Amino acid sequence: MKKIFFCLSIFFLLSCTKLDEKIFDKIPESEFPENEAQAALNIIPTYKELADLIDDAGWWFLAQEVTSDELVFPVRLTDWEDGGKWRVLYQHDWNNNVDAVNSMWAHMYDGVFEANKAIDELLPFATVEAAKINIAKLKTLRAFYYYLLIDNYGNVPYVTSFYTAESQPKKTPRETIYNNLIADLKESVPYLAVSTKKYAVSKGLAYSILTKLYLNAEIYTGKPQWNLAENYCDSIIQLGVYNLESKPFLPFIAKNDNSIENIFTIPFDSKSLKGFRLHMRTLHYLSNQTYDMLVGPWNGCAVTEQHYNTFTDDDLRKKGFIVGQQYTSGGQILVDLTAGSNLIIKPRIPALVMDASYKLDEIRMSGARVGKYEIEPGTDENLNNDFPLFRYADILLMKAEARIRQGLNGDQFVNMVRVRAGVSSWSGTTLTMILAERGREMFCEGHRRQDLIRFKKFNDPWWEKKASSTDQSTFPIPQWAIDANPNLGL
Repeated sequence: MKKIFFCLSIFFLLSCTKLDEKIFDKIPESEFPENEAQAALNIIPTYKELADLIDDAGWWFLAQEVTSDELVFPVRLTDWEDGGKWRVLYQHDWNNNVDAVNSMWAHMYDGVFEANKAIDELLPFATVEAAKINIAKLKTLRAFYYYLLIDNYGNVPYVTSFYTAESQPKKTPRETIYNNLIADLKESVPYLAVSTKKYAVSKGLAYSILTKLYLNAEIYTGKPQWNLAENYCDSIIQLGVYNLESKPFLPFIAKNDNSIENIFTIPFDSKSLKGFRLHMRTLHYLSNQTYDMLVGPWNGCAVTEQHYNTFTDDDLRKKGFIVGQQYTSGGQILVDLTAGSNLIIKPRIPALVMDASYKLDEIRMSGARVGKYEIEPGTDENLNNDFPLFRYADILLMKAEARIRQGLNGDQFVNMVRVRAGVSSWSGTTLTMILAERGREMFCEGHRRQDLIRFKKFNDPWWEKKASSTDQSTFPIPQWAIDANPNLGL
């Protein structure tokens, strides 16, 4: 039902002509009551930009994972060389002209600009209750985009109007933007509903963004705010509408739009809301025969062996990796004729760059693949699974971390997640243990880069990556943006 509504809304937005021009340019004040429903649709362009963050159009999700110790795109002969764009991320050797740096900046600011435009158009009606609600939703979404910008780029231009914006704005200090985001979110919360709709801009979303801001406050401002991070975890818990699912992978099934665990998701649909293609990037070329896929996967990303080995065999979450002998959907053994052997996926990856000196079975079959997100039989190039930006398990782990950083005990909250995963409870949980548990629970959800930075591990060495010679905790502003606005280079 959610996808039907969202698709119809998008269709309405994109297909209307004169009516839409009137709505999205200026809504006459005398007509606002008649146009209230249409005015609400001005949120959709801001919301629609979220989908581009997940794949390589906007790069956010991929950049958070590939720059970490969890996920890697090995070069398999010439496959996945791609000018080195994956390798430089993994080895922290990027510059200000790589795809990820360029695209994240563009798409995050696209979201900001759409929000600013919509807010500007609603401001003349700011005394009308419906307008107040829509402005609050738009400010919340804008805060999310700016949260991503300060997290990834540090000091960036902070622009809050579309029609009166400077043509070449200067950078604003990260801390100043942080403080403004906190204020905007707190101001917006009273106008937001408590909603179980996973795509709705709700109190749950606003509280989740506030929690992340406070949890990372020491990175953004130099001043820790662990108590406030815990308080906003409590605010989410006390809403009473979210809980852990009974099984670890239920938040990631193809029909996950009603998951009680997911707080806010980006909706995807293989036909009408395309853009989530993780299965294409990770599955072996022949895995289309396992899932009766309509297209052939690309045999790319894999889990680092180091991360794979952090899961014990009794951990239910380990089933989220694809390893071992692979079979057709009918149960026949799959054989990779090019490699001349059975298709057996092994966790060990011999090298980040595998040239012709490596065996073909190593090149084509190495590295556990990502199976966390359900791959439906008969799927095509795009998944139906909605992408969870925020979910309840993360809230529990953040509360545990915030308590430990305050010298308190976090066992109760981390153990709720661990027990669900089928592993033993902990006593005396430490920060080192929390980071490891976050790696297991939040794997491949876009959190690892930020977590490693907060735990001061991001510049450390790991498999096929040397210790960073300089702090790489933020990306540089793209060269094309500096060329267009020299103030960004100052």
